[in-house]
Amino acid sequence: MNTLGWQELKVVALAVDDLARAEDFYRTRLGLEPRPQADGDVGFALGGLTILLKPFAGLGSGAEKSPYPRLTIAVADAPRMERDLAARGVAISDAVQLYEDGCYWVGAFLDSEGNKLWFCSEAKHPALRA
Repeated sequence: MNTLGWQELKVVALAVDDLARAEDFYRTRLGLEPRPQADGDVGFALGGLTILLKPFAGLGSGAEKSPYPRLTIAVADAPRMERDLAARGVAISDAVQLYEDGCYWVGAFLDSEGNKLWFCSEAKHPALRA
């Protein structure tokens, strides 16, 4: 029973050593269509899923590389999800914030084994807020 509003796996972010080589692989070898990201990141469409490529150079070193691949799950309402998870005793590792020019709410929690799982929901663009 889905009482929290889980929807689907939305983004899998992969760390890459060579962004140009990785882009070429996903575009030409796998035949995936580019999915532009508002923040300039490189993504490729796989049905409703986005495969997001993140260069190691932008990730820092050591432990910062270890959370890849990174999974982001679409939910109905990320701010509500954060409150509901916290009420259930789930550790919130990254508080929900607006990203991509105010288009998405994004946050993260830790599972029982310390794995970080991200969640997001669409937000009304600031210019459209009443």
